[in-house]
Amino acid sequence: MTLVEHLDELRSRIIVCLVALGVAFVVCFWQSDLLFDIAREPLNGRQLTTLSPTEPFFTTVEISGYGAAIIALPLLFYQLYAFVLPAFSPHERSTLRPFIVAMPLLFLAGVAFAYFVVMPVAIKFLLNFNEAQFDTFVRAKDYFSFFGLTLLSMALLFQIPIVMLSLTRLEIVEPAFFSDNRRYAIFIIAVISAAAPGGDPVSMFLIMIPLLLLYEGSIIVARRFGRPPEEAIRAEVSPGEAG
Repeated sequence: MTLVEHLDELRSRIIVCLVALGVAFVVCFWQSDLLFDIAREPLNGRQLTTLSPTEPFFTTVEISGYGAAIIALPLLFYQLYAFVLPAFSPHERSTLRPFIVAMPLLFLAGVAFAYFVVMPVAIKFLLNFNEAQFDTFVRAKDYFSFFGLTLLSMALLFQIPIVMLSLTRLEIVEPAFFSDNRRYAIFIIAVISAAAPGGDPVSMFLIMIPLLLLYEGSIIVARRFGRPPEEAIRAEVSPGEAG
């Protein structure tokens, strides 16, 4: 493909992504009451507060945006994958194709973990911490921002195994690279967990522990499946080159 053809394809895929986000946003805005009910579940009935006449509208727009991003991101990942895939060799393409199934599954696993594990525990800890000293009101805008960012962060962080396996399957790094640099990975994961929405010790450990397990599990899988199949590599070598 020429440069112009590549740019034309990129434009087409960007348009598809924008349309998908737009449609998802419209659906989420239409069903904003359902989104609010889902997002409020970790609060266990605690009421939310707004502080300005415009806050209910902009909060609805915000939660609809988070919902649209969560719904559309698997499709966005696919568009990115489909755009860069032709740049790889045949055996590299066959290596990467299984990841197109794993990416949305891990994405959904990250969303589910954030919703059912991280959010309830973090909200309970944060709102009950030293509660006798404060008359705590939960502002709707702040809560839904925390909720949306937590779900998106965990969904993206659950893509770590895909990145690790891609690097090993494409022979960019050896599986031993990840085990040899485990201490640096633990440090980076700890920093990411501390910087994630919430910032409290409970949320940090709730995020850090599954990421460490994913990292260690990815090392094991990379050692077992990290190398591309030998027949795929041989298919890349012509008879003249093989001789």
